[in-house]
Amino acid sequence: MSSAKHVVIVDLYASAMRLAEHFRQAGVAVVRVQSTKEVPRALQSSKKLDHLADDFVHEDFATTVERLALYDPIAVVAGGETGVELADALSEALELPCNGVELSEARRNKYLMIETIKRAGVPGARQITASDEEQLEEWHQSIGGRVVLKPARSAAGDHVFFCDTLDEARAAYRKIDGTVNALSERNVGVVAQEYLCGTEYIVNTVSRDGHHRVCEIWKTSRLAVNGLSDLGDGAYLIAQRGEAQDQLAAYAKSVLDALGIRHGPAHLEVKLTNDGPRLVEVGARVAGGDIPSYAQLSIGESQLDWTVRAYLDPEAFHQRADEDYRRTRYVANLALVSPVEGSSGDTAAWTRSGGWRASTTCRCTSNRAIGSPAPSTTSHIPPP
Repeated sequence: MSSAKHVVIVDLYASAMRLAEHFRQAGVAVVRVQSTKEVPRALQSSKKLDHLADDFVHEDFATTVERLALYDPIAVVAGGETGVELADALSEALELPCNGVELSEARRNKYLMIETIKRAGVPGARQITASDEEQLEEWHQSIGGRVVLKPARSAAGDHVFFCDTLDEARAAYRKIDGTVNALSERNVGVVAQEYLCGTEYIVNTVSRDGHHRVCEIWKTSRLAVNGLSDLGDGAYLIAQRGEAQDQLAAYAKSVLDALGIRHGPAHLEVKLTNDGPRLVEVGARVAGGDIPSYAQLSIGESQLDWTVRAYLDPEAFHQRADEDYRRTRYVANLALVSPVEGSSGDTAAWTRSGGWRASTTCRCTSNRAIGSPAPSTTSHIPPP
């Protein structure tokens, strides 16, 4: 093997490709390990991966560890939700900075996640994991009002239902239980949680040795359309300091501590309720949806830069981790939500139009050909 530094990224898909590019720009070669032979539906992409030092599918744990040890990697990082547990196990086996395996499942399972933080004294939602409709119905009646049903181990808003009545809850249960989710795993039962009233925020962090850096905080907007409730249609980068932000940052760090996230990136979704912050869920990986690259337009650096810094230069990370980030421009990430069917227009024309001020950057992305059918928005997951 060469003397070059290497990093291992487990399930290097979608927006984690930008993380790989950041490591390469820092002079670190990337090894990709695929945790499963088939790429999960929600993570499929037409983007091609180039310049990998190695790329293979994990089958036998001992064999994978032996192959990776040849590269003497500086870190093993999860590229997405599906890679979290294998990345934990590999980093521990290779004696690298790691979060350990004791709480790996709690960092993936949305029910265990909330129960784990509550046991650590961090406030969390009332919830149940229901294995049949009768159990769900009894719990729903006991708390009343709107509840949220979701799979225990999925992502991207897949099979998330907001239910006001018992009939709605029963119908949602049947749509979740036993079906294959967006991460190509079969759902077993459902997680049911009280609906949290309040604005939802995104807190992206990076940690090293339990020292947590708040990379950016986003305020989201949500709407109801075509029978979908709480559909995210926008995220707005906000200043690090403020009454809400201070609460969110402190709460996020307590969640990271409770879940044993001492190293690497994390993406937290938090509702700010009348009773204070409450966790929706956390992913022990970089934020999806290209959010870090949008933050970079304003801050000059992002969760991607901080992840590279945490593993490549821990001293520099610790020296700067508590600095506030500073916005140099306003940034919003908006989703194109369509209440009706139609045909795709030329989104690139928006960028070329003269209606934008010279100080404004508009980046429009679409994976649909101009003139092709464009269905109405009926899912939290964008169609391919």
